[in-house]
Amino acid sequence: MMKIKITPVAVMFLLLAQLAGCSTNQLPPATTRASLTTSVDNYNYLIGPGDNLNIFVWQNPEVSGSFVVRPDGKITTSLVEDISVTGKTPTQLARDVEKALSKYIRDPIVTISVNRFNGPFSEQVRVIGEATNPKAVNYAEDMTLLDLMIQVGGLTQYADGDDAKLIRVVNGEQKEYPVYLESLIKDGDIKENVDILPGDILIIPEAWF
Repeated sequence: MMKIKITPVAVMFLLLAQLAGCSTNQLPPATTRASLTTSVDNYNYLIGPGDNLNIFVWQNPEVSGSFVVRPDGKITTSLVEDISVTGKTPTQLARDVEKALSKYIRDPIVTISVNRFNGPFSEQVRVIGEATNPKAVNYAEDMTLLDLMIQVGGLTQYADGDDAKLIRVVNGEQKEYPVYLESLIKDGDIKENVDILPGDILIIPEAWF
């Protein structure tokens, strides 16, 4: 019987082939991040990267100023480095800054206002597909589906508006709801207008002709 000689190089190629067979080119799905707003009656603006914050410390102008939230969701002030700000209301952040400054200033009183609004990605509303101007929209209180469609310029001529889907995170899970944009926009069927929540994703497919 003829013996087959297996060289170290052949063994290496066999191992590589096995590893390649076990590996996958598929990335894991995106992390689901639910909005902190679950009701249209309980909305508070949350600070996000890119927001411009005015921090006023009463009787301490030297530590007051204007600060842009970094992409990592933090800011650095005159006395305190790397304060995490994203996902907080201006009032919550003011209390956090007071606590941080209390190490250096006796009984600091802080007021925070927002000049430029972006908010966290989890609070933005995204429109993709056959909208005239698909984009991420900053949520505003009492926003409805009709308000959102005005923001993106309505439907394209190729849109299948009555087959659109709205994706919303409910109790940590993504759920899909049908929406009827054609009926709402072109037929004026106002009963198809629904409330929008921060974090919603609107998908508008192309029509099959």
